[in-house]
Amino acid sequence: MSDIKYSFGLWTVAWNGADPFGTATRPDIDPAESVRKLSDLGASAFTFHDNDVFPLGSSEDERRACIDSVKQAAADTGMVCEMVTTNTFTHPVFKGGAFTSNSRDIRRFGLRKVLKNVDLAAEMGATTFVMWGGREGMEYSNSKDLYTAHQRYAEGIDTVAAFIKARGYDMRIGLEPKPNEPRGDILLPTIGHAIALINTLDNGDIVGVNPETGHEQMAGLNYTQGLALAMYCDKLFHIDLNGQNGPKFDQDLCFGHGNLLDAFFTVDLLEHGTPNGDLKPYAGYRHFDYKPSRTEWLPGIWESAAANMQTYDLLAAKTAAYRADSEVQAAFKDAGIAESAVPTLDNTDFDAFLAEPDEDIEALAERHEGLVKLHQLALKHVIS
Repeated sequence: MSDIKYSFGLWTVAWNGADPFGTATRPDIDPAESVRKLSDLGASAFTFHDNDVFPLGSSEDERRACIDSVKQAAADTGMVCEMVTTNTFTHPVFKGGAFTSNSRDIRRFGLRKVLKNVDLAAEMGATTFVMWGGREGMEYSNSKDLYTAHQRYAEGIDTVAAFIKARGYDMRIGLEPKPNEPRGDILLPTIGHAIALINTLDNGDIVGVNPETGHEQMAGLNYTQGLALAMYCDKLFHIDLNGQNGPKFDQDLCFGHGNLLDAFFTVDLLEHGTPNGDLKPYAGYRHFDYKPSRTEWLPGIWESAAANMQTYDLLAAKTAAYRADSEVQAAFKDAGIAESAVPTLDNTDFDAFLAEPDEDIEALAERHEGLVKLHQLALKHVIS
């Protein structure tokens, strides 16, 4: 195992295999046991939804006993709770959304549930609070006033951010985009949508994004490109890694068990930044949000958890070799990647710029960047 810091959601290994078409295929696992098992495998940290640890409706004594059990497991193993999130999607009360429900009473209940969980996140030492709006959407475009739905969504997020500041917590919010499932259309479906809304917030300085591999790829988008945008905007606050095979249901496969080449380029960006050095390597936890296949029995849970880290380690080693390859560096140069770092204009003397003669476009049209060769070099490193 490498020295890379790996983190897992407790809901990942705890998934009992139940889906919309079938009941559970294996028994539930105690959250504290999951913390200990993940530590044994080499993980450094864990994350959880509130109701991964204690059932909704628990008494305060029941809630405290569940929390203390997980805290003890963390203390025993040295595992860190690096992120907490809130379940605002399972109970029927949230069927029309939490922050964007048409019902003011439901919105108030949802907000109270989230704020209480912010306090728990601080107690656990988490520095990231993720918000996934899985029910913040619709199947029918006229089921909500789409303006006020976004207005209420922004209000809810801004309130949570203001609460974090008022409490003095060292914590940031990561919005998790997803295009669909369980709703037909989910609000803030992509990284770009989320960043656009964040830019309207009063407290947006502590709000960023938590992009997930499968969620972006479900929309036919390039996950690595989205990560780079979030990094450029200084809004990549957390990541969820898993595997996905294109725009279908959310598969939550082990990392690399979907599009392996895309996984390679994701690891290349996270571990090494961009070739020109403008984006530095990602400093956060490599967090996995996957599900062990429902075909697996209990040993398969831990085999699949280990597979995520093993694949990432393998790709990290291969991307290091790729970056160190002199042939790759020459191919970068031939492609003009270094030239792309040079500003297009020297200054803003627009009249002088417009007076310059046009470039020889016929000669430029014959430019050969060798991109197929460059990609083949990446493929060689992946499969070598």
